[in-house]
Amino acid sequence: MPAEPEQLRQSSSTTTDRDRRIRGALEEVRPNLQRVHGDRQLIGIDGSRIMVRLTGGCTLCRLSRVRLEGIQARLVDKLGELVRLPVAAAGRAMD
Repeated sequence: MPAEPEQLRQSSSTTTDRDRRIRGALEEVRPNLQRVHGDRQLIGIDGSRIMVRLTGGCTLCRLSRVRLEGIQARLVDKLGELVRLPVAAAGRAMD
């Protein structure tokens, strides 16, 4: 039975490392969004789904889909795994 707490700690530290990599990747794209008076907000992480809200100038921008694809590519590169990026925009979630 003592092995279970160790496994839980390892799982927890892996999740924490993953969360840090996700937040780091999102921080890397922030200056590009801010140049066009926009930003991004991490809404939540649910397995391979990473929910992001575009804010400011990015909210209604015609290039928002391209920006999201860039964010998704950065996350895939940093995590080494495929992730989905459903979007929360204008206060509601879209998929």
